[in-house]
Amino acid sequence: MKPARFDYVRAQSVAEAHETLAQDAGDARILAGGQTLMPMLSMRLARPKVLIDIMHLPELRRISDNGNAIRVGAAVRQDELLSRPDLARSLPLVAAALPFVGHAQTRSRGTICGSAAHADPSAEIPLALVALRGSIELSARRKTRSITAEDFFIGMMSTARGEDELIEAVTFPKARPGQGYAFREFGRRHGDFAIVGCAAVVSDRETRLAIGGVADRPVARDFRALDGTALDDALHAFAFDLDARDDLHATARYRRELVRRMGRAVIEEARRCLA
Repeated sequence: MKPARFDYVRAQSVAEAHETLAQDAGDARILAGGQTLMPMLSMRLARPKVLIDIMHLPELRRISDNGNAIRVGAAVRQDELLSRPDLARSLPLVAAALPFVGHAQTRSRGTICGSAAHADPSAEIPLALVALRGSIELSARRKTRSITAEDFFIGMMSTARGEDELIEAVTFPKARPGQGYAFREFGRRHGDFAIVGCAAVVSDRETRLAIGGVADRPVARDFRALDGTALDDALHAFAFDLDARDDLHATARYRRELVRRMGRAVIEEARRCLA
């Protein structure tokens, strides 16, 4: 199929992108990597009147380190972040998750912020943002705001972004001494969206486990440093609270069992990685 007709705007500045979004709110879409949007246009699942290309804006192509967090601009491709020499040290969870995002060919085009904008509940980047307590920077013609990832993802491919807002960047808190990180996912094939994905951040006192692919958005839960049957009970309760449902990929029962087994495995792996 061919896309429905649309106007194309190659934004020359962030201000121009804001202005176009404000004028065509609800009928405009942002084009960055295009790995998700372009197929949706071709299948006419998305029918914007205006497409705003932001990939040529240098201010959105920056990765910056403020000492406590890594800020990734809206036009930064997934492969650019994955290729960062210090990624495994500064963001070990992201370094573990990014190789599972699509394939090398799609990562060379797809953007970090684009994955966050699409908000697929099985996607790895939203899961990592929630696990790390990351945040999303939104800007519009007359306002800017930052929102936590847990508040940003509100449902199946649904976010708290306003129609006139641009995702300008996402921020990942850097690894801290005394914490361990691990990521695992289960899918039919490498590069597919996960049937269940698990990300863990642990310390001596607390365990944070985030799950993707089960609920309508990535969900995190914080536990005390539990072991043995106490951890099994906590994972069992978490698995049922996610309200898994049957679909063509897996049954609800199968997903709950994956949460229990993979959840324990990823927590144990993160504990072995305590800095």
